[in-house]
Amino acid sequence: MAISYFNKSEVNTMWIDIHSHSYKKPYHFPFLPPFCSPKELIAEYDALGIDKAVLMPVVSPDCYIPQTNEEILEICAEYPDRFIPFCNLDPRILTNDHNAPLDVVLQYYKDLGCKGVGEVMPNLELIDPRVQNLFACAEKVGLPITYDGSTMKTGDFGLYDDPGLPQLEATLIKYPNLTVFGHGPVFWTEIARLETPAERGTVKLDNGSFGIRINKGPIKEEGVVPKLLRKYPNLMLDLSDGCCYAQLTRDEEFIWKFIEEFGDRMCFGTDYVEVGMPVPLVETLKRWHKNGKISDEHFRGITHENAIRILGL
Repeated sequence: MAISYFNKSEVNTMWIDIHSHSYKKPYHFPFLPPFCSPKELIAEYDALGIDKAVLMPVVSPDCYIPQTNEEILEICAEYPDRFIPFCNLDPRILTNDHNAPLDVVLQYYKDLGCKGVGEVMPNLELIDPRVQNLFACAEKVGLPITYDGSTMKTGDFGLYDDPGLPQLEATLIKYPNLTVFGHGPVFWTEIARLETPAERGTVKLDNGSFGIRINKGPIKEEGVVPKLLRKYPNLMLDLSDGCCYAQLTRDEEFIWKFIEEFGDRMCFGTDYVEVGMPVPLVETLKRWHKNGKISDEHFRGITHENAIRILGL
């Protein structure tokens, strides 16, 4: 893959989005935002200056209307210069058993060109044996995993973890050769020490909607995330999602030091869903780089070089 060089004064670089979604047709499912079609997503990326994106199929019924891996592969085959395919498996497939041969299925999709697994979002515990089987099989096949988390064990989507992310830590210990991307509110709110457990994610309201309490700066004390990054080199950072952006901008002095330490583990992302979705991280990263707050090396790494290295592009 040819990598574009960039002029620091103009802040030009290749941009790879580590986390995005698209449906072949712009469906308007009940209760859900209208996902972008591939052409709509490319138009959004052209406006933002984003060159390529990882497309993640949504396969678990806990979250949305299930999407096939084949649909993502078809989109990526039609636009190979713009999209990179991930595959995704619900860990309950093949008889809902923790010994299901998911490695065979993952190898099948890896051979078809898929570069990772995700976004994994069933509403199960992260340490559920079926989920752990999926992670073990991904390690065996050599595919990274991106998952979203939840603060609830039912009535939501995403893998449940306790405050302090002990289930994630246990997973990182068990599968040291598996690359895991930290993503979503449950993960990113723990960049700082929580004042209360409710700060770390969504709360289901009586009307059925979800409220979220976004903890705000300044960051008085670092949380679990930096500590996990120091202990486990297989943990990477997916910078998509509005909650991630809120954490990255709540205390810029803290975050600039965080990037200096962990910039080689960070990948730009959007979690793009619908047309017109704001992506302020692009301009924020450009501003930090232009002002000398993040180095050339980390700017290139975050925008594209880390994704190329981690995914083997």
